[in-house]
Amino acid sequence: MSAEPAHQPAAPASATSRRGMVTSPHPLASAAGLEVLADGGNAIEAAIAMAAVLCVVCPHFTGLGGDGFWLIAQPGAPVRGISGIGQAAAALPPLAGPVPLRGGASALTTAAAVDSWARAFDISARDWQGRQRWASLLSRAIEHAQEGFAVSASQRFWHEMRAAEAQHWHGFDAAFPTGSLQQQQQQQPGLARTLSRLASQGPREFYEGEVAHRLAAGLQAAGSPLTLDDMRNTRAREVTPLAVPYRGGTLLSLPPPTQGFATLEAMGILGEQDFSGIAEGSAEHFHRMVEAIKLAFVDRDRFLADPDFAEVPVQRLLDAAYIRQQAARAQADARAMPWPQRFRQGDTVFFAAADASGRGAGVLQSIYYDWGSGVVAGDTGVLWHNRGAAFHHDASHPNGLRGGKRPFHTLNPIAFMRDGRPELLLGTQGADGQPQTLVALLTRLIDFGLDPAQALARPRFLLGRTFSDSRDSLKLEEDVGAQVMAALAARGHEIAPIAAHSPLAGLPGVIRFEADGSLAGAHDPRGDGVALGL
Repeated sequence: MSAEPAHQPAAPASATSRRGMVTSPHPLASAAGLEVLADGGNAIEAAIAMAAVLCVVCPHFTGLGGDGFWLIAQPGAPVRGISGIGQAAAALPPLAGPVPLRGGASALTTAAAVDSWARAFDISARDWQGRQRWASLLSRAIEHAQEGFAVSASQRFWHEMRAAEAQHWHGFDAAFPTGSLQQQQQQQPGLARTLSRLASQGPREFYEGEVAHRLAAGLQAAGSPLTLDDMRNTRAREVTPLAVPYRGGTLLSLPPPTQGFATLEAMGILGEQDFSGIAEGSAEHFHRMVEAIKLAFVDRDRFLADPDFAEVPVQRLLDAAYIRQQAARAQADARAMPWPQRFRQGDTVFFAAADASGRGAGVLQSIYYDWGSGVVAGDTGVLWHNRGAAFHHDASHPNGLRGGKRPFHTLNPIAFMRDGRPELLLGTQGADGQPQTLVALLTRLIDFGLDPAQALARPRFLLGRTFSDSRDSLKLEEDVGAQVMAALAARGHEIAPIAAHSPLAGLPGVIRFEADGSLAGAHDPRGDGVALGL
């Protein structure tokens, strides 16, 4: 087996339209979203349909048993956020060491993705005059779970990667048999039944109905501390996004306990620097991005936690005066700053939709690690996440594990607004890599004027450890060129080349709202996703 999932470089799956646009990491999900737009649905409704399909066809990266995050934008109105984060079980067993990474003991936070769909659906019906039926938005997901879908190269890779340890995961082999890797189609009958119940009974069925009872029983049988009361108490929250000015517009992301402020802090630092004299993709471009990320990550790892339990001084960290101080630090020394920080892993899906009214929804969903906790809850077909592993085992730490608390979250979709209208929606898979991929895309899209397809195709970086390289090195896709690598090494960066178009560099998607009312969308060439225009 190769050290990382191989993917042949290809042209990004891009599209243009004046009527509607979707982008997602799986063709079936993009098709479901486009179908909703073609039927007169709006961007939120299209995104819900994509969210449900992705829970079926990308089971290694997302699912009903995970969390979800939304940015909802429209002309002439504030951007709205939905933070769908499950909380830790109210009653937790004592920990003798770090939070477990897999198994029932790691399935210790509830899952709020489905309730995030419910919140978005309410916004659509209440404020956007949405007319699509809830059940119809889940119909394609149910169909694919019942009738089967082709196993993607990505799913096959991660199944094979975890084959040995997956033998010990509760209920996993029954839901995802090893033999399915050699089959043309994989079915998920348990998940189809669960989705059908959600379609007929509504989204709170997942938390309060028959499905909730079966989920709680299945999780407890696997050794999870979650109870039916924990499920009932799970609610996604509508939140006010954080914002920083950038190049005449405004960048927005979600507040803690997501790492959105880290991406915004890094972009604020870069916004204090003049990019007019440097070339896109040059050593100077990469150096500035990497150093801004380092400064933002130090603040993130010091402060980020559930603000219901700890003070997270985001207003100070995003204040213009503090950003200028950080930018001065980044420029004070042309050499690379040291980087001793712990790297967080995780896999995610980003998808987005835009409609003919210039409205859009950008969404991230995750089960944290590939395959999450590995626990399939009873006969529901629902694979539960292991986001609780993001807690610190020391209860005195700001992100320390406590009952009812929400964990540190890496998911942070981005919106860019200019002159009161959306200009960009984007996000990516990649845990700690998310802010890194986002700063690369945003500088290319805004500072250097690349279109979405061009920005996604250009080489990227990843600072920190990965499953195939335990060094805290600066990974650079090899198509940056030997000259750029040498120049960065001369500045003190520890360089580790990775393959061009490596999935380690993230799998983002982008929708751009053009000034003339048209839409441009693309998905990353490092994966199998597509953007489709109506």
